[in-house]
Amino acid sequence: MSPDVIICGAGPAGLTLAIDLARRNVGFRLIDKAPHPFVGSRGKGIQPRSQEVFEDLGVIDRIVASGGEYPLLRLYTDDGPVDRSTGVLPEPTPDEPYHIPLLVPQFLTERRLRERLAELGHAPEYGHALVGFEQDADGVTATIETPDGPQGVRARYLVGADGGSSFVRRTLGIEFRGKTLGVRALVADVRVDGLSWDFWHRWGKELSLCPLYGTDLFQFQAAVPFGVDVDLSPAGLTALIREHTGLDDIVIREVPWGSVYEMNARLADTYQCGRVLLTGDAAHCHPPTGGQGLNTGIQDAYNLGWKLAAVLGGAPESLLATYEEERRPIAEAVLGLSERLLDASKRGDVRRGREVSQLDLGYPDSSLTVGGPPCDKGVQAGERAPDAPVTGAGGLATRLFSLFQGPHWTLLGYEIDEDTLPMLRVGLRVHVIGRDILDTGGHVRHAYGMSPGDWALIRPDGYIAAVGGATGIRHLPTYLDAVGIRPLR
Repeated sequence: MSPDVIICGAGPAGLTLAIDLARRNVGFRLIDKAPHPFVGSRGKGIQPRSQEVFEDLGVIDRIVASGGEYPLLRLYTDDGPVDRSTGVLPEPTPDEPYHIPLLVPQFLTERRLRERLAELGHAPEYGHALVGFEQDADGVTATIETPDGPQGVRARYLVGADGGSSFVRRTLGIEFRGKTLGVRALVADVRVDGLSWDFWHRWGKELSLCPLYGTDLFQFQAAVPFGVDVDLSPAGLTALIREHTGLDDIVIREVPWGSVYEMNARLADTYQCGRVLLTGDAAHCHPPTGGQGLNTGIQDAYNLGWKLAAVLGGAPESLLATYEEERRPIAEAVLGLSERLLDASKRGDVRRGREVSQLDLGYPDSSLTVGGPPCDKGVQAGERAPDAPVTGAGGLATRLFSLFQGPHWTLLGYEIDEDTLPMLRVGLRVHVIGRDILDTGGHVRHAYGMSPGDWALIRPDGYIAAVGGATGIRHLPTYLDAVGIRPLR
C-alpha cells in the first residue's frame, strides 16, 4: 500500500515527524541512506521547549534517564583551574516545568525516539537512499535505492529531513543562503584517562572535553586550523591535547566517532515546493553554540506533523503554507542567536541564559493566530501555552500538559456558559474550569489571565491559537472548520 508521506532522513527531525504521524494514524515510510543509525554525540543539548515536545510525544522520561544536567565548567587558566556554571536559570514553576537544558548525546536521543516509534508500530528503513523524485498535482513519485535494488514509491507528500547537504533541497534547486563562519572544528566521542567526570573541562577558547552522562564517553571539541590534516586516532587526539594544554597525563584510549567540519549559518529560501517540504537541518544549518540546531529541527517537525495530518484528513491544503510562515522566521532568529553566541564563545564567554531555552518563541504574527483585545495579564494568542496544576475528575491531581497530551486540539475555558460551547468535534477536547476541572491554587487563571467567560484554544503543538471572551466563542466553529476540526456526524 502506498504511504501518504515519505520522510527522507531518520535523524531527530525525521524521527519526531514520524512519531507524530504515527500517533495520528498517517501512513508513512521513514528512510535513511545510512546503513545504520547515527553513532555520534553531535547535538547533545535538549532545551526546555523540546523537553515539553518530548513529554507530549511520550518519550521525556527516557530522554531524562539517558543524560543529565550540564556539569560545572572547569576553566584552566595560568593561575589554576576555575570552576563556574555555564549559566543561571530559574527554578521550575507551575507554568514552566522544564527549566534547564539536558545534556544527552544525539545517538541516545535518536535511540529513544526509535524506541517510541517502535511502540507505535514503525521503524526507520536504513540503507534506503532517495535517488530521485518527481511530483505532480496529486503527489510525489520517488525512486529509492534499497539493498534489494531500486524501488518506485508513490506518496502524497515528501519531506526532506536529510541534513545540511540535503538531496531533497538540492534536487528542488532551493538556494541555501548564508555564510561560512570562518571556524573549522573537530568533534569526537572519546574514552579518556586522567579527567574527572564532574566537570566540563576547557582550556582557553579552543579545546574542551565534556562528559557525556549515560555513557563512558567524553565529547572532545577543538578548533583546528584550515588546511591542516587532523589525525582523529587516539594517538593523534592525545597529541593535540598535549599541544594545547602541556599536560601528558590525559590519554585518549578510544575514538568511537569523530568528525571535522566547517561552521556555517544557512537558511533555505523556501521550506515548500509543491508537495515537497523541508525540515530540520535540510532547511537551516547552525553553528553548535547554544544548542539550537537540533532543537529547532525537532520543533519544525512538531509544527509540520499536525498540519500534514490535517490536510491528509481533508483540511485545506493552504494550511501547509503556515508551516513555512511560522517556522522560517523562527530559524532566522535562532541563526542570529547562534552566531552571537559563537562570537561570545570566541571571547571566552560560554554562559547561557533563558534565550537558549526556546520557551519564548511563538507565532503571534501567524495567519493561524487569532487574538482578543490586548491585555496586560496572562498569555496572548500565538504564545506557548503554559502548564498548570489542576484537579480533574474524581478529585485526581493532574496538569494542563497532561490534558493537552495527544494529537488533539484543546478548548480551555473558565466558567463558560454551556450553551455557547462549540458542538462536539473530532479532534477537539473541551475542559472548563468550574465544570470538569478545578483550578488548583488559581494557577490557570494567573497564567492565562482568565476571568469568567474567557477561553483559550490550544493547538496540538502546544501554542495558543485564539483567545477570547463570552461573545468571541461563537466564531470558533468557522476557525475549527478551516483547520480540519470537523463536527461529529
